[in-house]
Amino acid sequence: MHVQTGTENNNAVIAGARPAVDDGQLIDIVLTSDAHGAFVWGVLDRLLDEHGLCFGNITASGFGAMEAAVLAYGLALGDRRGARTALTNFWRRVSHASMFAADTASPLRSILEQSIDIAEIRKNSCPVKLSILASNARTDAVKIFTSDQLSIDAIVAAATIPFLFPAVEIDGDTYWGDGDLSGLPPVQPAEAGHRLIIASKPSTSMTPCGACRLAAGHGAMKPTQIHTIFDGRNRAGAALFLRPWTDWGELTDMRDRGRERADDWLLADHLFVGERSAVDNKNRYV
Repeated sequence: MHVQTGTENNNAVIAGARPAVDDGQLIDIVLTSDAHGAFVWGVLDRLLDEHGLCFGNITASGFGAMEAAVLAYGLALGDRRGARTALTNFWRRVSHASMFAADTASPLRSILEQSIDIAEIRKNSCPVKLSILASNARTDAVKIFTSDQLSIDAIVAAATIPFLFPAVEIDGDTYWGDGDLSGLPPVQPAEAGHRLIIASKPSTSMTPCGACRLAAGHGAMKPTQIHTIFDGRNRAGAALFLRPWTDWGELTDMRDRGRERADDWLLADHLFVGERSAVDNKNRYV
């Protein structure tokens, strides 16, 4: 991992760090494309404080794909503390690069290459399974990149704004952002029975899943319990780097708001994890 001025070396925090997966409640994380990136940072930062929660699968689209990759890399390198450090370093690079960026694709790629080692995320030993969603620019079909398919190109493609910036070529086809989260992989009974969705508003990027509702109704599989953390004050309609300046103070304010909303969720919903869901799965979304 390359280290820039003003960032902390992840290698320095490995010693003594607690494992990302302990004996706590296992949850899958979903980062939608409409949630503001710095808000998502704050939510993840707060959840990493909670040793009673363990991350299983992480599914992301839009700019959230960048953060998901950084989170996975940090967990692989230095567990919880390493993940928090990796996210902070990533956002410092975002703030710095936004002052000089002439277009979005080049800084995104450069920032990501400085923030992660994709080989670490692709290893079987990585403590979380990462899935990145992007749309085929030619057919509009959703592609889920995971395991050996994960690459810098795939992550940058997921974060690329359609029509505003050029699509990214991968294996002879082109992809960009706005991956449809209705393509979420199902949560199997042997994996996490809980899914936490971080989005800008209720029901965004969630599609009713009749098959899953039917299965839940007939006991064919254990229903997935859905939990949500929303940012009602900010939308990600205007992406980073479209403005001439991304102030560090503004980013940390949004991060702190994300931490507050995550804290609210922990107080309101987490007390009931394993007993009930924050969303009625038979009638809403999976």
